[in-house]
Amino acid sequence: FTGLRIGLSAIKGLALALAIPIAAVPTLDAMAAALPFAELPVCPVIDARKGEVYASLYRWDDDGMRREWDYLAVPPETLAARLIEPVVLVGDAAHLIATPYARLAPAHRRVSSPSAVGVLGLTRLAAGEAVSAADLVPIYLRPSEAELKRRVAAVN
Repeated sequence: FTGLRIGLSAIKGLALALAIPIAAVPTLDAMAAALPFAELPVCPVIDARKGEVYASLYRWDDDGMRREWDYLAVPPETLAARLIEPVVLVGDAAHLIATPYARLAPAHRRVSSPSAVGVLGLTRLAAGEAVSAADLVPIYLRPSEAELKRRVAAVN
């Protein structure tokens, strides 16, 4: 959580100082973009710890990549049950998804690449999808440990 906030603060500062636009590129999007025009849907899967994974599902067509699912934070078994057709899995937790529909991407394609982030960012800027520094916020799929502790303390 802290690392993400620090990274976004650095991006905001650079964009404001250099008067350049910002393109928001979530990690799961970047991971899917590393397999351009894959024939099968692409499902990036990141270890979220605490028995969960972060995931989504993407398809490529003539217009590019589109996200089919909201971003998820679910147990690996729940994700496996949602996969009802062959998919290519990428990410550090791809091996945790036990389903006959899973096809693991080659090891060198299972991680996001800086070039995929850059291409996706440029594509979004070209499509007029720039984000202001004020509007650039992290996407948290579950509360931080500190937030969970605050909630418990408030109940007690």
